[in-house]
Amino acid sequence: MPAVVTPVAYAVTVAVAAVLCAALCAGARRSGGSWTRWAQWLLGLVLLADAVSFAVSASSPFAVRTSLPLPLCDIAALVAAAACFWPAPLLLELTWFWGMAGTLQAVATPDLDEGFPHLVFFQYTVGHLAIVVVALYLVVGLGRRPRRRSAPRVLAITAAYTAFVGLVDWWTGADYMFLRSPPAGWTLLRVLGPWPWYVFSAAGVAVVLVTLLDAPFWPARRRAAAATSPPAGRTRAAA
Repeated sequence: MPAVVTPVAYAVTVAVAAVLCAALCAGARRSGGSWTRWAQWLLGLVLLADAVSFAVSASSPFAVRTSLPLPLCDIAALVAAAACFWPAPLLLELTWFWGMAGTLQAVATPDLDEGFPHLVFFQYTVGHLAIVVVALYLVVGLGRRPRRRSAPRVLAITAAYTAFVGLVDWWTGADYMFLRSPPAGWTLLRVLGPWPWYVFSAAGVAVVLVTLLDAPFWPARRRAAAATSPPAGRTRAAA
């Protein structure tokens, strides 16, 4: 059956993922229980399976300029999968900020050339949507929170990784992360100016988005800091 490129199939897929995400988050917040861990592991396995499927298909035939798993969403998928299996704070932070600031934009403006039911359609939609679902499930559903200073930490890691990918692009002539030219289809990069200025504009947008995504956690951090700080009177008395 030939693939049909249509926005309807994509919109339906996104809607199904949104309903599933809302149900998972609401169920985890309302009842909790051992099923939440199984759901977390299942999401991780889905991401791993999608990553393996994409790696196998992208490497046949293998080409350095197109087959390396260097786009940020590819790395975000592996990080999100790891966050489902290990409770490392940095994995959670990268999943939250990369998923909500980066992958969500790829969901809103997909760089997708194949439609349903082509394998590429499923690889793209499952991989990108699962990252966003995992980010929301871990933070909204399970109540895990990024640490203090997590925003600048993630921005620094992202900048370092982007610089590394830029070196790979320069060395191989590739265009991973669209650092050398914009994507063929319409994405948000189109409104950020021509190359190379959209690279710097995107960096500014990333700073704004990461800050906004970190802002909801500021009140809880202030309350936690106040709860652990000794009262001012006691501090003066001790002095």
